[in-house]
Amino acid sequence: MDGYQVTHALRAIPETSLAPILMFTAKSQVDDKVAGYEAGVDDYLTKPVHPAELVAHIKALLARTRARPAQEQSAKKSFIIGVMACRGGLGVSTLTLNLATSYARANKGTSVIAVELRPGQGTWGYELGFNNPEGLSSLLKRKPSEIDSTLVKNSLITTAFGVKLLLAPIFSSDLDFSTLSDYLTAIANALSKMNAVIFLDIGTSFIPGFEKICRYLNNILILVEPQLTTVKRTKIMVEQLESANISSGKSIDLVLYNRVRADIQMNTIQVTEEMEGMPVAIMIPPAPELANQAAQTHKPMIDVQPDGLVSQQFTRMAEILQERISRNQ
Repeated sequence: MDGYQVTHALRAIPETSLAPILMFTAKSQVDDKVAGYEAGVDDYLTKPVHPAELVAHIKALLARTRARPAQEQSAKKSFIIGVMACRGGLGVSTLTLNLATSYARANKGTSVIAVELRPGQGTWGYELGFNNPEGLSSLLKRKPSEIDSTLVKNSLITTAFGVKLLLAPIFSSDLDFSTLSDYLTAIANALSKMNAVIFLDIGTSFIPGFEKICRYLNNILILVEPQLTTVKRTKIMVEQLESANISSGKSIDLVLYNRVRADIQMNTIQVTEEMEGMPVAIMIPPAPELANQAAQTHKPMIDVQPDGLVSQQFTRMAEILQERISRNQ
């Protein structure tokens, strides 16, 4: 790695994102300096230089760091919940949107943001009646180094149900997948500095930059259905999160989404045995008619039937998260 790559990496890690960085190098061209500042360095010093000057730059940089406004040092950080599954098609987007809505409804006055962090796979825009959603697309047109909290905030859409949305495009033809990891990590970094409760629709572990994104999460929700193969794959996913040290210091909750009738499910005893040691936080019952009504009225499911059983389960999960967020503050 060169110095630019090291700087990008440090800025992408929550623990080092605010560390003062001085780039000390023989590269003295203007383009080199611009590249350094775009990568995120605080100061740029070229060789050769007298040791006293180097020490003076370091002292000045440390002094500026200590002198940051008190409000910046003590500002509340975001609490980020990542929602994912072992495979696609289980309903991660639906879970994310309805849980964010339920949380906003129970915690009025709290800034709640839901993010479709899946370029080319957006669904909320069409489901909720927003034409040509440009939120995530607009961010992907900038450089990763330019993406900050203000830029992300300006890309959000305000809704009638209390949640601000960052919508992903449905098409992927214009995406450069070789750089998506840097972009999505930069967005996660920007979100982590916003005073809000944020729900990330991550989808699966195949998303570019998955491990880096997970470093920003405070809580992980994994959606699973009561099918033996899915349960086994979910167990492997949890083990992978633990082996990569991604789950360290984070709560992992399973949400069981029972989308089919009991008489056509796999052997209940087998599923129960396989899920041993994997406690389920809530269970979402089958609600195909409710989902259809939500799509027709461009609303989250829980806003269609606020007092229904599905809404009650989302409310319970929102209460669990609120307890954790209160302890975290």
